[in-house]
Amino acid sequence: MFEGFSEFDIAVSNSPDVTIHGIRSGNGEPLLLLHGFPQTHHMWHLVAPQLASAFTVICIDLRGYGRSSKPASSSSAKHAPYSKSSMARDCVAVMAHFGFQSFSILAHDRGARVAHKLCVDYPERARKLMMLDICPTLTMYEATNQDFATAYWHWFFLVQPAPFPETLILKNREVFREKFFGGAGYAGGKEEYHPEAMREYLAQLVDPEAVHAMCEDYRAAATVDLEEAREDREKGRKIKCPVRVLWGKKAVIERCFDAMKEWRAVSEGAVDGEAVDSGHYVAEEVPDVVLKNAMEFFG
Repeated sequence: MFEGFSEFDIAVSNSPDVTIHGIRSGNGEPLLLLHGFPQTHHMWHLVAPQLASAFTVICIDLRGYGRSSKPASSSSAKHAPYSKSSMARDCVAVMAHFGFQSFSILAHDRGARVAHKLCVDYPERARKLMMLDICPTLTMYEATNQDFATAYWHWFFLVQPAPFPETLILKNREVFREKFFGGAGYAGGKEEYHPEAMREYLAQLVDPEAVHAMCEDYRAAATVDLEEAREDREKGRKIKCPVRVLWGKKAVIERCFDAMKEWRAVSEGAVDGEAVDSGHYVAEEVPDVVLKNAMEFFG
């Protein structure tokens, strides 16, 4: 899936015992790719090899996902190990390891939430940001209505106290595979995925540590991440770099939000983008569209 890429595992000094797994290839300007839920860096298999012809491409598994570390976390720890600010620090540490003090980011779903926070916390690091099928977390929670809550049911299920959602997922992998990847609800329509990628995704749904980590990611989003986002808003801390956003015409962002309006509200620089003929999993559904936009925007 990733011919010409080399694997790496990097210990991040900001979090003891946390190692980030990823792959790297190419030359040129650095470009960090961040995946979404419940996926791994494998979601970029139709995009990353082509981008490596023009950029130094680094794809990582976010902490808690894939082959990266899954640090312990709980409500008593206020879910802080899975805050987007912690994950953003991981990204900065990985890129610094390779000698990149600034870089561009292409991110989907949960990874785009990490990228948003990275751009706010480390404005000097972020050159350009391109995000797929997302609006700001705080905006989405504050604008929740019945339509959004029904489609993004997992936001409200995964945040329930442990071990309730963990137990149900671990005992019903096929049910959740269909809910997450079957084309219904927030997914929007894709029915077939690369079998190797799907094996990586499904392996997480039977791994107790991975399932707990993914739930903690969402619990953090509903607690510490919102606290930090409100503080950022109060202090006027926004994204400073240029932003491009693509979202699926068949998915929930198109139906429930004004993506351009919401991203311009949290950005100081130029923001552009459009709806594309896709569901939620944009990079796997319309990779040519993603590549065209990435080459144009980052080039």
